[in-house]
Amino acid sequence: MLLAVLIFVAALAVIASERVHRTKVALLAATLAVLLGVLSQDQAIESVDFNTIGLLAGMMVVVRQTEKTGLYDYIAIRAGQLSRGTPFRLVLALGGITAVLSPFLDNLTVILLIVPITFVIADTLDINPLPLVIIEVMASNIGGTATLIGDPPNIIIAGATGLSFMDFIRNLTPIVVVALVVVLPGLYLFYRRDLQAAPAKRDRLLALDARASIRDSALLRRLGPVLVGTLLAFFVHQAVGIEPATVALTGATIMLLLSPQPIEDALEEIEWSTLFFFVALFVVVGGLEEQGALEKVAIGIADVTGDSFPATVLAITWVSAIASAAVDNIPFTTAMIPVIQDIQEIQGNDSDTYWWALALGADFGGNGTLIGAAANVAAAGLSERSGYPISFFGFLKVGFAVMVTSVALASAYLALFYL
Repeated sequence: MLLAVLIFVAALAVIASERVHRTKVALLAATLAVLLGVLSQDQAIESVDFNTIGLLAGMMVVVRQTEKTGLYDYIAIRAGQLSRGTPFRLVLALGGITAVLSPFLDNLTVILLIVPITFVIADTLDINPLPLVIIEVMASNIGGTATLIGDPPNIIIAGATGLSFMDFIRNLTPIVVVALVVVLPGLYLFYRRDLQAAPAKRDRLLALDARASIRDSALLRRLGPVLVGTLLAFFVHQAVGIEPATVALTGATIMLLLSPQPIEDALEEIEWSTLFFFVALFVVVGGLEEQGALEKVAIGIADVTGDSFPATVLAITWVSAIASAAVDNIPFTTAMIPVIQDIQEIQGNDSDTYWWALALGADFGGNGTLIGAAANVAAAGLSERSGYPISFFGFLKVGFAVMVTSVALASAYLALFYL
């Protein structure tokens, strides 16, 4: 157990230092975990959430293929024109669109779709795109909390508990709305100086012909219906018994069949470093679970809170938030499922409130650091590829404040209505 913890902590420290690429660090940590016997190769493979990996890979292909048509340029221009290039409207337009789409498409998919749009808008206005990307990540992690399919941790919780789509909407949507109303204006105030565009740049944006941005209308006619069908399938995937990864990979496969691009070129455009980072991170966290470190967390929470239901719920919320910021909320949530079940058994209480505390903590906590959620890492990968790397500490100074604010609001919500 000590070795598993040491490998994990050392990996986080090196990632935070930014001296070595995070994927290299994660792969080394996963390799050491297997070689040093923290977990076996079979256990390492079992610890990887291939639904998440498949969803990532599939949507990367979908986004890259449709990007070639100019569709996202068109959306970018129209969004920028609606905001008229003013900072506050721009934050509301992009943050609001992200927050509204994330509950229904899942926040990871929305980030993969919206970030390319953001770079086009920022380039047209001649402003730094990173503030807008970070705002979108925050909005996606908060907005995605509202539904079962909006955030990967919610999907994991629903699979373990049987909670329905409407259960998530009824219990989580109210606090999501409140958090967005508080966070988005706050982010605008923090970044407003970086989002100022010269009047001439705004006029240039307004004068653009959005329709002229469509580069390949024939390809768009072929791939557009596939994109729409893929997105619609996310709405009904649970009802028809299809996993999100299957939806994404099916859409990607159909697009590859319809696209004239050689398969080798298409696969080269996948963010392989992001995928391998997640695979390795799942293995490292799997080592913590295999060695009983996460079980110790459950026992520790129960020891500290005793038989107090309110204290336990609030402890789960904050522990989940802080841990998710450090670990990535997908593997953490997977590991916490048996922890919560153990706590329910210890306290003799099967209330669903434990699960809402876990969802709010893990989802909102994902904003805490650059590796806190899949959307964060995906956005970082896209930004780095476009020549605008997001630094670990640059994200931390904003994300941690957003995390603390939103989790404090979530704690007050739980205390008022559930405890």
